[in-house]
Amino acid sequence: MSTTRQNKVARLVQRDLSDIFQKNARSILPGKMVTVTTVRMSPDLSVAKTYLSIFPSNSLKEDLKKVKDHAGFVRRELGIRAKNQLRIIPELAFFVDDSLDYMENIDNLLK
Repeated sequence: MSTTRQNKVARLVQRDLSDIFQKNARSILPGKMVTVTTVRMSPDLSVAKTYLSIFPSNSLKEDLKKVKDHAGFVRRELGIRAKNQLRIIPELAFFVDDSLDYMENIDNLLK
């Protein structure tokens, strides 16, 4: 159960991360489109679990590794954008959101 504060910070972080990935995805993952689908904050607002949808999804493990390798850069950019709204810039934990692939698989099975 998340609090109102957690939800507000999660929306702020999601909006800023989406903008960061939109502008810098070419350098992190060339030829890929990255979408921030969900952000979940820890109760103390120190960790942000970030779920990413990466298209095309042919090498998700390698793409996720590249994003994790650039986590310091992404956190620094987040700090620049959210420095006036947040006291502590959260640590970023990245995960792959495969819900679209799952839905497509279910759809294909039902046909």
